[in-house]
Amino acid sequence: MKTGIEYMMELATWYRETAPSSPLGFFQIGGGIAGDFPICVVPMLHQDFGAENVPLWAYFCQISDSTTSYGSYSGAVPNEKITWGKLGIDTPKYLIESDASIVAPLVFAQVLGW
Repeated sequence: MKTGIEYMMELATWYRETAPSSPLGFFQIGGGIAGDFPICVVPMLHQDFGAENVPLWAYFCQISDSTTSYGSYSGAVPNEKITWGKLGIDTPKYLIESDASIVAPLVFAQVLGW
């Protein structure tokens, strides 16, 4: 069991080691702090630590049953993540508005070729 700080430190180390050679995407199920916390590793590295050459997330996909709107934390639209330094303007972004317990297994099956 790790604290939030320990978890973010581990994620930051892993991201910095992996992302430069293998672009990483972000697949978010739901919203709120639990859903959004890990995607913050990129702006943390850039803005808080001043790290250079840290790539943005390579793609973003979110499954949410929350109503999306600008300023809504749990239901923020993917383009709003650009202003927070999490995604780039040209990052492929997908928002699936549905029940994750139904949609996530279908998406995973398609991605894994089942």
